Amino acid sequence: MDIEARMDRLAQLLEERLDIRGRGFKVKLRRAGRLLPRHLRAKGQMLIEAEARAGHPRLLRQMDEAALDLAAHEIETYLLSIDPWSRRRAIALDFGAGLGFKLLAVMMLCLAVLLWRGYL
Repeated sequence: MDIEARMDRLAQLLEERLDIRGRGFKVKLRRAGRLLPRHLRAKGQMLIEAEARAGHPRLLRQMDEAALDLAAHEIETYLLSIDPWSRRRAIALDFGAGLGFKLLAVMMLCLAVLLWRGYL
């Protein structure tokens, strides 16, 4: 599998698993930010640099195909291990829990003010 096909596959997985939009792997990797571990972001950068070198015949021979295959495989394995629905559910639950806590805090503050002022 050539470098462009690998990067297209990884870009597709980034969109499917992490809901990252953009044009191409380079943009999606940048937008992924902290959603990917640091070592996988570094391997993604290595793939981007390899894609830039792939157009030049002399630089093409300098690339380590085994390292590129391993990097692409590790990123793909990580992305395939992510369940998008459980990730979305966790985000929604975190939002709901935070909102509930804030509402409870505001209600307790209002009750404390009413008690302090003597209305209750």
